[in-house]
Amino acid sequence: MSQEEHKVWYACYGSNLLEERFRCYIGGGQPKGAHRIYPGCTNKTFPTRTKGLLINREMYFAKISKTWSGGGAAFIKSDFDKNVETLGRMYLITSQQFVDLVQQEIKFEGDFDINLEKVIKEGSLDMKNKSWYGQINHLGEEEGYPIFTFTNEEYLENEINAPNEHYLKIIIEGLKETYQMTDTEIENYLKTKEGIKDFPIEAKLLQLIMS
Repeated sequence: MSQEEHKVWYACYGSNLLEERFRCYIGGGQPKGAHRIYPGCTNKTFPTRTKGLLINREMYFAKISKTWSGGGAAFIKSDFDKNVETLGRMYLITSQQFVDLVQQEIKFEGDFDINLEKVIKEGSLDMKNKSWYGQINHLGEEEGYPIFTFTNEEYLENEINAPNEHYLKIIIEGLKETYQMTDTEIENYLKTKEGIKDFPIEAKLLQLIMS
């Protein structure tokens, strides 16, 4: 079966929770508030299926993102934790679209591929290219299709940074779109995250959610 015929679930937990933003990875374009234009996938067919996914890994914000005006980006810790539930969303796309998506995320130029069978077998794969999202994770299966996501291979505890307000607003809109959560539910979910808790943006959280 070719890469274009084989389907996989791409699981996200940050700004791609909002489908409008995710579509820039598939069709190409510049997300609102982002200082970056994405070329899109070779196959620009949008996924016909999407659903929520609880990820048993802790989400946090870290690094200084030029794409999002110097704010922190969303990551998840690599280790499984049954006591943690990060609210994710997954899209059913082709294997090649997933590879193209990762290539855009890590800004890799040239020929690029990922051994997804190895990721399934070993649970994760470190691409060793020093990118922010250099680790591919296998999160199980849904309806017979494997679920993949990506994060940093390390827990970036020394680079915790509050997200840009516009970036966080996209995540908030994505949570509303995916889970139909109330303002209070979203506030309770986000205010405990590293990069928000005890940062000035925590005081603005409810205002961002309600705006």
